[in-house]
Amino acid sequence: MPPPLLFLSDIHLTFGGTPLLQGIDLSVSRGDRLCLVGRNGSGKSTVLKIAAGLIEADRGERFVQPGATIRYLSQEPDLSGYETAWAYVEAGLAPGDDRHQARLLMTQLGLTGDEDPMRLSGGEARRCALARVLAPNPDILLFDEPTNHLDMPAIEWLESTLAGLGTAIIMVSHDRRFLESLSRSTVWLDNGVTLRLDQGFSAFEDWRDAIVEQAAEERHKLDRKIAQETKWLHYGGVTARRRRNQGRLRALKDLRRQRREQTRGPETAKMTVTEGDASGKLIVEATGISKSFGDRAIVKDLSLRIQRGDRIGIIGPNGSGKTTLVKLLTGALAPDDGTVRLGANLQQVSLDQRRESLDPSWTLREALTDGRGDTVFVGGTAKHVTGYMKDFLFATEQAGTPTDALSGGERGRLMLARALARPSNMMVLDEPTNDLDLETLDLVQEILADYAGTVLLVSHDRDFLDRIVTSVIAAEGNGRWLEYAGGFSDMVAQRRAAAESEKSVRPETKARGQKPAAPSAIQASGGASRSSPDGRKRKLSFKESHAHKTLPSTIAALEERIARLQALLADPDFYARDPAAFDDAASQLETATAELAGAEHEWLTLELLLDELGGES
Repeated sequence: MPPPLLFLSDIHLTFGGTPLLQGIDLSVSRGDRLCLVGRNGSGKSTVLKIAAGLIEADRGERFVQPGATIRYLSQEPDLSGYETAWAYVEAGLAPGDDRHQARLLMTQLGLTGDEDPMRLSGGEARRCALARVLAPNPDILLFDEPTNHLDMPAIEWLESTLAGLGTAIIMVSHDRRFLESLSRSTVWLDNGVTLRLDQGFSAFEDWRDAIVEQAAEERHKLDRKIAQETKWLHYGGVTARRRRNQGRLRALKDLRRQRREQTRGPETAKMTVTEGDASGKLIVEATGISKSFGDRAIVKDLSLRIQRGDRIGIIGPNGSGKTTLVKLLTGALAPDDGTVRLGANLQQVSLDQRRESLDPSWTLREALTDGRGDTVFVGGTAKHVTGYMKDFLFATEQAGTPTDALSGGERGRLMLARALARPSNMMVLDEPTNDLDLETLDLVQEILADYAGTVLLVSHDRDFLDRIVTSVIAAEGNGRWLEYAGGFSDMVAQRRAAAESEKSVRPETKARGQKPAAPSAIQASGGASRSSPDGRKRKLSFKESHAHKTLPSTIAALEERIARLQALLADPDFYARDPAAFDDAASQLETATAELAGAEHEWLTLELLLDELGGES
């Protein structure tokens, strides 16, 4: 077995008198892809900080292989103190690191480097932080919620980039699709200890459920034994209390202590939604609405009808106008053209992405009660604020904590607590999954599944969209929005089917004198003309034709090479036998993966061109 790059052994840590970590173990070898999962408050972010060397444990050992480099991406990167985005990224580079690679990454992530860090959006700040940790090509990457605030193109870019790296990765994320795509092993942090599964996240939940079921059976057996021993104690009288039976009494106390420890683990939030009176059947009817800012069209000639009970997902790249569209559909913003008609008796609650509706001067108690006493009204029933706090996993002593001192996950739960307490028949949720753990997300999904009202959901979480929405409104560019039935995966399938259908239709030859057909997407983007100067239909050049014929075999060879290299690197003894050869193989794998992506892109481009030429090469 190769020596680990990093290991944590028997790590203990106590916060505020409460044990958080009680002997965790974690080992990371070259090329590992670990996802660290557990409930909010279980200590996942703390484990990453200990691994990064930012927090020192009370007890235990942290070992990093000499010369190994580690980069850590926090939930909320701090860009303050830097004049430009490039200055922030450059500060993360060590002597000898490739600054050209850092610049290239920033360009790929849509940044120039001249941006003011204090004026960046949440997504731009996240992309800047990603460039900073990826540019040095470290041996270990520690990711705490890397997809927060990223749009789908950025998430897919990150997945593709990480898949081609030989870097070891430990990731904490609420994004199931991201974890399923990248993880190869899963570490479950529960009750202050870790359990490891040498499979990716897709196998985790069945494995966890089996462990929970087994633990329940063991608790049942323990309960029966405790009952038997308690009966002996109660009815044994003096005999039970004789000196020779004191060991049996001590054993009973140990059994009771074991039972307490088994049931002590992290609690699950107890969320309930306060539903308002039923709305009318019609929720929103938009007819030919358009909205522009300056010369930029955000929404162009959109007609849409939303009815009671619909769950609408709104997706698109950052900056495409999702928030503007929501404001138009909810009446918060007037369209330039067209009309929006809202249904009767609408009671709307909103959850904004950046938690901006939270006054930073509020305490937790004031945020839940709007500064009015100690009572929260939930479903028309008065409830003491501390009891409602506990339902959302807040401790009583946190009542006076300022909201700006809460963690990202705590702010997320607070926003949910505020929203769910208010009577509603329409929810507008803007990135509600940010910073929430998987168990809390499961509960939110259950609540929305049972919710009788209407939901408008802005999200980049593909799995969450698939589980929640009945249709998706997607940005198509230039102010165009299209609605697709079903969830995110259904939208992708419909787009693919439409593209294949369009591809299979061959344009008929136009009679002389007719107007030429509208240019294709490739022509519109600067591609070559489809006819020669003398008007004859052009064919693929010899170079293009040769590439089109030979690229499939090139792609197959690259796929075989990648498979061989992956099998070689999967050998646990390879690194110990020959570290230099291991590094060379990892480098070859990264190069081959990039070459494969380039070859596939070139072949697809030529295939589309050939299709537009009517199949003539």
